[in-house]
Amino acid sequence: MTVAKRAPKRVLPGFRLTLGFTLFYLALIVLIPLSALVFKTFTLSWEQFVSAVSSPRVIASYQLTFGASFLAALVNAVFGLLVAWVLVRYSFPGKKIIDALVDLPFALPTAVAGISLTALLASNGWVGSVLEPYGIQLAFNRNGVVIALIFIGLPFVVRTVQPVLEDAEKELEEAATCLGATRWQTFRYVIFPTIGPALLTGFAMAFARGVGEYGSVIFIAGNMPMLSEITPLIIIGKLEQYDYAGATAVATVMLLASFFMLLVINALQSWQRKRSGG
Repeated sequence: MTVAKRAPKRVLPGFRLTLGFTLFYLALIVLIPLSALVFKTFTLSWEQFVSAVSSPRVIASYQLTFGASFLAALVNAVFGLLVAWVLVRYSFPGKKIIDALVDLPFALPTAVAGISLTALLASNGWVGSVLEPYGIQLAFNRNGVVIALIFIGLPFVVRTVQPVLEDAEKELEEAATCLGATRWQTFRYVIFPTIGPALLTGFAMAFARGVGEYGSVIFIAGNMPMLSEITPLIIIGKLEQYDYAGATAVATVMLLASFFMLLVINALQSWQRKRSGG
């Protein structure tokens, strides 16, 4: 006499119900607003679309937005790795406080971050007043944009690299040292291949966050056309002029760039999982 095996009980009430709720929620929150953006852009002819997204002022904002985001992400890749290394490999007084401060840009409103950086780096601020006599200006120009993006992008690198460093096998480092490898050789051939995918993922995430950042940048950038005007501000300006189609056209270009960066991030995370699983 055979006994039919019962299907294992699932924690969730049912696949169809939960899948339907998931698709409905994603459509309501994500797909419908994005489709409205694309459909509004389709009201423009091809010539109007090209004119809206390729004017000299918009091109200058692309160059600043993507260039500053790349530079800030590059700086964060270096110093974020250093911060993660210190937090994982060393014990010192106040370590938990510093570890908590890394997440401060996550919790701090972006407008507050922008105002704080402006008050600090302006010509009458604590740091700006010291650098002003030497002709160094960090606020109300492109330097301020990069600094603001470094501030908001650092946690992405630290929190991506930190768990990988914690899980790294120290026995391999000890074996390399026993075989006569120098510290640099150990880092280059043993440690870096392990944390490399995570570091690239953190870099991509910081870059993606910088491209879409608005609140912390507008206070410190100066917002001068062709010089320190970011693309999100271009979109806001078109909306204030009731040029909704032009605003959605520029926003569509940023949306396509965001989709591309999302694919890159997912590919890097998949590569990281395969390396860690192997």
